[in-house]
Amino acid sequence: MMTPIMKDQPTSTRRKFLTKATSSAFGFTFIPAYLTSARAESNPKRPPSQRLNLGCIGAGGRGASVISGLCSKGHAAPVALCDVDHSRAAKMLKAHPDAKRFHDFREMFAKMGDDIDAVSVATPDHTHFTAAIQAMSLGKHVYVEKPLTHTFEEAEILIRAEKKFKVVTQMGNQGHTSGGSEQFKRMLAAGVVDDVVKIEAWKSAGLWFMDANKRIKGFPKSQPIPESLKSWDLWCGPQAVKEFNSLFHPFDWRGFHLYGGGMFGDWGCHIIDFIHHYLELGFPTKISPKLLADYNQVSFPLSSHIEFDFPGRGDKKPPVHMVWKAGGEYASAIDQKYLGGNKAPKLGGAGTLLHRKQEDYLVHRNSHSGPSKLISSKTHNDLQSAMDTKGPKFGHMESFVQACMGNGKTDSPFSVGGALTQVLNIGMIAEYLNVDLQFDPKTKKFIGNEKANALLAGPAPRKEWADHYKLA
Repeated sequence: MMTPIMKDQPTSTRRKFLTKATSSAFGFTFIPAYLTSARAESNPKRPPSQRLNLGCIGAGGRGASVISGLCSKGHAAPVALCDVDHSRAAKMLKAHPDAKRFHDFREMFAKMGDDIDAVSVATPDHTHFTAAIQAMSLGKHVYVEKPLTHTFEEAEILIRAEKKFKVVTQMGNQGHTSGGSEQFKRMLAAGVVDDVVKIEAWKSAGLWFMDANKRIKGFPKSQPIPESLKSWDLWCGPQAVKEFNSLFHPFDWRGFHLYGGGMFGDWGCHIIDFIHHYLELGFPTKISPKLLADYNQVSFPLSSHIEFDFPGRGDKKPPVHMVWKAGGEYASAIDQKYLGGNKAPKLGGAGTLLHRKQEDYLVHRNSHSGPSKLISSKTHNDLQSAMDTKGPKFGHMESFVQACMGNGKTDSPFSVGGALTQVLNIGMIAEYLNVDLQFDPKTKKFIGNEKANALLAGPAPRKEWADHYKLA
């Protein structure tokens, strides 16, 4: 196990990230290649100052949607497509025949680094970090799908790298740049979400490991590696290499602790995003698994019930008790005092209920970009303007493109998305150990549990990936 990275330990070996491939990035102010005259000949459709050249790591599945989203306004285009399975990426390869093709992003950077301005990363969770840190060290702006990383320490390194390399970053929790997000800001400014003391958060069952009929014991049995998968070893990246099985690739890896984050690590990015950032929840100090159905340390539980306690953060931000339920009996009930005899609204399969200490109303939101609504037995005309859902100028992906071109900033940079991911990582550790945990937000360590502390970093990366984890 690796020791978690600590900001007060500058000599940590996990911080000494300096290799021959990345040494030129240190002390170098990056000038985007799209601002150079050399770009004009290769892109006659737009002048060089108006198009972002993308290196896309992960071009199948969700990766295809990310690429399409980043390119939808015509201000970005892929010049390189990288995927370990070109069959799965066939749609993007066909749509962009002029883009160079790669299986290994390290080769992509070695051969095309000078031609790439920004990078998208939409691979399985356990390989987000290695792709992102290498791109950042080379001065590339980076868009990474949620959750940002697979471990707490990986997120910590990327947050620090964002400051060090001064590149534009964005995590792919698209709801963070939306009308729902802008509304929550207005609600915060108007005091609508002052004095929140309890949060109920939930998600219905939706993945294979949450179906009792599809669950398995241990890791799946070996299957032949598909011919389209260039390298199973490369797919495993820094993590241990298990025998191939279709439950790992192309999608169901999310159900395994080794590669994914389960339901909390996945959908938590869309469900507790607003409340974590705008209410400044920070890190929980107590994490208590109440029920983990069919608990084991290979796959995530059939259903999950975990409770978190967050400390007070100052005036109008008292301590918060958060209840997370996924699968099983996940549904929340609304007390009649908030209904006034009216029929309770449908809360949906994913969302949150925010309880104020005044108990005058509830704030209900679903997920992603969904707006918030008040549930109350009384009308609140004085709060109507705060509930306006007018959105931002740019959507989540276009805001990244524009920020790379010098127009504005992103709403979910790694300093924001990484902090959220770290809370999700803490919950994932609780799901792995199934014990009550206490966490110290100042030292960023668990109190009295070395197994939990070791999981902040996870197992040591495989040798060929070790240098990616050293940041000076």
